[in-house]
Amino acid sequence: MRDFSELELDSELLQAIEEIGYERPTAVQAEAIPPALDGRDVLASAPTGTGKTAAFLLPMLQHLQDFPRKKPGPARVLVLTPTRELAIQVADQARALAKYTSLNIFTITGGISYDDHAELLGKTQDIVVATPGRLMEYIESERFDCRAIECLILDEADRMLDMGFAKVVERINKECRWRRQSLLFSATLEGKGVRDFSTKILNEPVEVNAEPPRRERKKIHQYYHRCDNMTHKLALLENILKGEAERTIIFVKTRERLATLRDQLAAMHVPCCWIQGEMAQVSRNNTIRRFREGEVNVMLATDVAARGIDLPDVSHVINFDMPRTADVYLHRIGRTARAGKKGTAVALVEAHDQAMIERVGRYLKEEVAERFIEGLRPTHKKPTVVKKKKKDPKKKVAAKKKKAKK
Repeated sequence: MRDFSELELDSELLQAIEEIGYERPTAVQAEAIPPALDGRDVLASAPTGTGKTAAFLLPMLQHLQDFPRKKPGPARVLVLTPTRELAIQVADQARALAKYTSLNIFTITGGISYDDHAELLGKTQDIVVATPGRLMEYIESERFDCRAIECLILDEADRMLDMGFAKVVERINKECRWRRQSLLFSATLEGKGVRDFSTKILNEPVEVNAEPPRRERKKIHQYYHRCDNMTHKLALLENILKGEAERTIIFVKTRERLATLRDQLAAMHVPCCWIQGEMAQVSRNNTIRRFREGEVNVMLATDVAARGIDLPDVSHVINFDMPRTADVYLHRIGRTARAGKKGTAVALVEAHDQAMIERVGRYLKEEVAERFIEGLRPTHKKPTVVKKKKKDPKKKVAAKKKKAKK
């Protein structure tokens, strides 16, 4: 699909798309938008940074344009997201796409006072983007009316399950039982979790598995440095930050590590901001604003920021600590090379991380290259990762029979 005009969208939406700078539909947009426009349920898998937000917003905006409301009233489209930051981001994108329409878009999230939400709940809403916990509070107190919901969208469904929102979402699903359509978007459909969950939410869905084209993945230049110890690791980090990096997100594994690294960057005279779990909403918003507006060009983050947050013009993602799984690595590096731009992902790998960087290579189906900086080469030999031999299933069955016979 070469152009958004092939999707039969209204001129108001096409004008906003052109203004935002979208040139052609991404893989997930080309595959998910047509069945969603036809009113079908959609189960979509799309890695971060592939344009999935527009993939579910555009058909909803078109539906609201095709069937305008006859009188003021509650929301007709409900989008659930796992985090406040993602809810704010989705709502901002919805407003940008709906710029030339008269549609009203609101957010309902934690960290906002009850009185502020009470004011917007009294207004006419077209699209509401919400986090499940806070929305459920309003449903239970009969402040939010689900009977007018025509479409329910779950964004980052796998993340919602990871965060323990399954039962709350199932309750919201039942409250919205009069709807005509449901869309579920997830970074991955692997494992039973998301698929089992989707059977409760969706009705005969069209399945979309939108792996980004190889050329899209190639826009992220990936490599790693081996580190002898923490002193060596910090020296490599300083070299990258003061050399090639422009706007950088550095991922660490814990809040304690983040606090330590923050002090170490201060000693290097590298200004930074940070985002982590259990932060006040005002502080989170302030961090994102400072980074977006270029007040600081280095952000420290735990994995709370690895999913969903869209920060423009990130040139580098540095994995100071390797993540626990390869798919989290993919989410992290997806913070760069967004909207068609190029980016760089660097991993700082200690000896105990060697197995993980090799696992990442197998997951991505392409090896992550090792690089060296003169004067900072590792002195230790590269550790050999012993691959576990897969057991022959025939031998396994024979051994079981032998054991049973005994």
